[in-house]
Parts: sequence; C-alpha cells; structure tokens
Amino acid sequence: MNLPDNPWNTFISAFSRTEVPVITFTELVLAVCIVTALSIPRRSWKYVGLLATATHELGHAFAAVTSGQRVSGIRLRLDHSGTTTTYSRSKLATVWSCFWGYPVPAVVGAAFVWCGFNGWGPAALAVSTVALAATLLFLRNPAGFLITSAAIAGNIALIFLVPAGFVGHVSVILGLVLLVGAVRDLIKLTHVHLRRRDRLASSDAYLLYRATAIPSGAWIVLFTVLVAGSWLVAWQPISAILPPGA
Repeated sequence: MNLPDNPWNTFISAFSRTEVPVITFTELVLAVCIVTALSIPRRSWKYVGLLATATHELGHAFAAVTSGQRVSGIRLRLDHSGTTTTYSRSKLATVWSCFWGYPVPAVVGAAFVWCGFNGWGPAALAVSTVALAATLLFLRNPAGFLITSAAIAGNIALIFLVPAGFVGHVSVILGLVLLVGAVRDLIKLTHVHLRRRDRLASSDAYLLYRATAIPSGAWIVLFTVLVAGSWLVAWQPISAILPPGA
C-alpha cells in the first residue's frame, strides 16, 4: 500500500471514531491465539514485553507530571527493566508516581481493548503515538530510544497503511498483550518478594514500603486489584460476542 498524499491529515483523522468493527467469535479465538504466541513463550516475550516495560515507565512519568513533579529522565533496558527519575518536595507526590507503574499496562490494555471494540482503535494508536513521542524528550539511554522509536514506527505504520476498520482488531490484540504483560509483571514482582529478596531495591512495592511504612504486600494487593479491575473492564465487550453458555 502507498503512503497517503497528506500524512498529517491522515494522522489527525485517526483521532476520530471509525465504523465499529465486527469482531466474531472465530476472530476472537484467533486473536487469543496470537496473544498467546506473543506473550507466553519467552523468546517472543523478550521483544513484545518491552511494550509493557515502556508503558510501566510511562505510568510513573505521567503520574509524576500530574502531581507537579519534575521528570529528569527515563531509562528503558532490553532486559525489561527501567527507571524513571523524578524530583519532588512532596512525599505524597513521590508515592503517587511510584505507585502508577505496575497498574498502568493493565489500564492502558483495557482501554485499547475497549477502543478496539467501539470504533476508537485508530484513536488509541494515535494517542499512544503522541504519548510515546513526548517521552523522547526524557529518554536518557540508547535502548530507550530504540524501544520507543520502534513502537512509534509501528503505530504510524498501522495508522497509515492499515484500513481503519482493521486497526480495531489490532487494538484489541495490543490491549490483550498489555493485560497479559501486567499479570506477568505482577508474578515477577511477587517472586522477587518471596524468593529473590536480594532484588528488593528494584521493587516499586518495596520502595513504597520504605516511603510510607505500609507493608509491601499491601501495595502488591492494590496493584493486583487494579489489574484485575482492568481485566474486568476488558472482559465486558469480549463477553458480548461469546456464544450462549460459554
């Protein structure tokens, strides 16, 4: 397919609602198979999981900005780790930004699924493209630029080269990948606290405990509640196309 004559207008039009895609049960099963192939095997997750890492750090950065903090840098690494450095004189603001790491991939994933089912798939990709482009100003390492640039390029290719109606299907798949990624990250976090306590310094739950004296387990429970709630939101449009009795 050829690029549009006016890429800017094409990008702006992506923020508009399109015709609601018809997603059948068969297509849903296919989407689940694709998500499983991308999210479960370690070999594929090594690359696809970087989306969840980038979203995790974006969650920290966005929460910091909304609470009046200064974001000095974001680092993303190819081993699925990342760091967002912020400065604030408010302890509450620091806690707020530290909390919104693990829940955000699930929240964004649920939003992608909902948008995909309701004709806002291109808009979801366009908004995420703008958000990713904004983070380029704060990235401080080559791997971060590589991961973010690849995600931006993928989004732009989908917006420009894929029919708007089909983008809704892609949005559902991306949303499910992020939802699975949120669960995987929670399992990894719990494993750190139960068996790899030498890595506690990298745990958001541990950092929240140090800042508030509230046990790490309580923060992990809160993360889990928000991730589970996001899955419930995503399940609503999915359940509508399941056959009776399923």
